[in-house]
Amino acid sequence: MKKIQSTCNYCAIDCNLDFYVEDNRVIKTVPTKGYPVNDGFCCIKGLSLDKQQQTVKPNSLPKIRQADGSFRQVSWEEGFQYVADKLKELQEKYGRESVAGISTGQLTMEEFAIFGHVMRNYLQTNVDGNTRLCMATAVVAHKQSYGFDAPGFTLKDLELSDRIIFIGANPVVAHPILWGRVRQNQVPGHKIIVIDPRRSETAMNADHWYGLKWRSDLLLLYTIAHLLIEKDYLDHRFIEEHTEHFEEFKEFVKAYTLERGAKGTGLSEEQILELVELIHSGKRVSFWWTMGVNQGYEAVRTAQAIINLALMTGNIGKPGTGANSITGQCNAMGSRSFSNTTVFYGGGDFADPARRARIAEVLHVPEEMLAKKPTITYNKIIEGINAGEIKGLWILCTNPRHSWTNNETFAEAAKKLELFVVQDIYDTIESAEDCTVFFPVVPGLKKEGTYINLERRLAAMRPVLERGENEISDYEAVLGVGKALGMGDALKGWETPKDCFALMRECSRGMPCDFTGVTWEGLENSHGIQWPYPEGKEEENREEQRRLYEDGRFFTPSGKAQFIFEEVRENPLPTTEEFPYVLNTGRGSVGQWHTQSRTKEVKFVEDVSVKKAYLYMNTKLAEEKGVKELDRIRVYSANGQNAVFMVKVTDNVQHDELYAPIHYIECNKLTPSVYDAYSKEPSYKATPVRFEKER
Repeated sequence: MKKIQSTCNYCAIDCNLDFYVEDNRVIKTVPTKGYPVNDGFCCIKGLSLDKQQQTVKPNSLPKIRQADGSFRQVSWEEGFQYVADKLKELQEKYGRESVAGISTGQLTMEEFAIFGHVMRNYLQTNVDGNTRLCMATAVVAHKQSYGFDAPGFTLKDLELSDRIIFIGANPVVAHPILWGRVRQNQVPGHKIIVIDPRRSETAMNADHWYGLKWRSDLLLLYTIAHLLIEKDYLDHRFIEEHTEHFEEFKEFVKAYTLERGAKGTGLSEEQILELVELIHSGKRVSFWWTMGVNQGYEAVRTAQAIINLALMTGNIGKPGTGANSITGQCNAMGSRSFSNTTVFYGGGDFADPARRARIAEVLHVPEEMLAKKPTITYNKIIEGINAGEIKGLWILCTNPRHSWTNNETFAEAAKKLELFVVQDIYDTIESAEDCTVFFPVVPGLKKEGTYINLERRLAAMRPVLERGENEISDYEAVLGVGKALGMGDALKGWETPKDCFALMRECSRGMPCDFTGVTWEGLENSHGIQWPYPEGKEEENREEQRRLYEDGRFFTPSGKAQFIFEEVRENPLPTTEEFPYVLNTGRGSVGQWHTQSRTKEVKFVEDVSVKKAYLYMNTKLAEEKGVKELDRIRVYSANGQNAVFMVKVTDNVQHDELYAPIHYIECNKLTPSVYDAYSKEPSYKATPVRFEKER
């Protein structure tokens, strides 16, 4: 029996696991002892990764849909050539941007990179990722406030903080290993504080829960800032030496009085004042946010309001502090920095002549081959298909028929495509129902590459199982299409994931995410390495858990963090007399993951998961409407769609709010086509609805 260490490719914690393999079968899976992230622990999803070992069977070949609707199995060479020819044909007929791609936060860094090279550089078209659905808000907030998409924390900070404040985050369910770090906190008198409309599982385990009104978090944060300033609960030295635009911010928040905050959030004045005192009394205050903030119509400014609180109190760059974004998917950080979609590989502007020259030099291609501008966003791709402007779509490792907001708009789009390539480990996902080409690829247990977790840690994915006949990886599928397109010398240096790693490492040189001191071999059987880790400075970066901004320097031109703010916007989709309730969405259980295409394979997860879509309703509202536990209701959305849900009655949601887990296709049938103005992330968390009891 041999032991192989690899990385879990579910959530952004990126736990490492030891797989014990015999006769090409995983006999047992054990969380890696001593690994800084999970140190011998992991959740049920990681422990069940071995259940995917039979997902892709031997003789797994691509399928092309025929005129009669049936599929014909073809060789990989024929599949590659068919897709390449169709991409070129559509571009010649309709223009370069008539084809597009959508990737995910679950591919390896190298797979993101080669897809970005083939689609964005060579074909000069658009590719966005489903990281747009979860992390785009945090990315934009980081760039504008810090000068680079660089979350500064390490997970160790959860154990060192005396005030741990979760805003729109539910780590008990969504990030259980992160929650384990909270449980390990031994700081005397530390407090766990949750700000969330719902009394979530995390709120149930907190010292303080502030159940504010839906989408009033920005108002609350500005009110807190106003009170901190009014009471002079500030770190004046940090503000003066390391930030800009505080005086403008100070003037701005004067309008956000305690009275206004209480009226708009539904919290009492006493509750808000208590929260202010909790922040002030903390010596090491950490703020943590995730999808409850990111998925809103004014999400970027909300994230920056959290950053502003950390800056004004000096709670950044020090142990146990920070304004810390909790990432969703396993390699969203890799997607953000190395997919060539919104920034060049390693960061940088597509219009920056110096950066263009550098990337062209590293990739050994003419500068004119490089992408000229950031991609159009996910919503524009779907809208472009429905408008008849985009005729071909290639999706990798994602299921937008289920996960896209107002998902019937994707169902409509899929039927209009002349080429729809679905590349996945399952041909049973909803998005594959209308595909014209299906590329079956292997799961993570059978491929190699690099992941970057939420605290900037690079980790190695290494093959645990040998592949069967005709099985290939996502990387090889994209490379095959690239060769069939005739890219020729433009693919030199891209032959293997290891070769691609070397290219991306060189692209990172001199950037904030510099990892030139990391080697492919050095990541194997390691504890992972956080960027930055520049070549020649390995000794000074030897600590396994490092944070950024300890010197108070940020990545802006001035080296100072920016206070960024904007008036609270009017809700673009308020409740009305016709739609008087609001639907909130989120994770259902620790065992379920996104659209459940992977966790459905795990019998002991499936056995305890509700099979049909359900939602939570407040006890009093249920009594008023004559709804009982397990009754079925039809929910009508302001987006024009409706769906049936089973009801679970609880006091953990507020009277006029419903809460539905995202794992069922009915959930995003109801969510709206509303987006943050800056990140274009969908506003999943607040949909006006009404409901009727099913007869």
